[in-house]
Amino acid sequence: MKDLLLYIARNLVDNPDAVSVTEIEGEQELTLELRVAPEDMGKVIGRQGRIAKEIRTLVRAYAQRLGQKVSVDIVD
Repeated sequence: MKDLLLYIARNLVDNPDAVSVTEIEGEQELTLELRVAPEDMGKVIGRQGRIAKEIRTLVRAYAQRLGQKVSVDIVD
């Protein structure tokens, strides 16, 4: 899952070297924290959060096929 999120985010931003993903294991689900450069934040979130919503949808769908629960947080 981490690799999928990294791949998507790195292809959206201007500074792919600044993209990082941290995995946080919870009792019920895995949380992925996505960090990008401040100037690329708008590209990852999109207008009215549409791109962020689609990123979350893709990662959740992939996780569901593997029988897992995942949430994606975009962190400043």
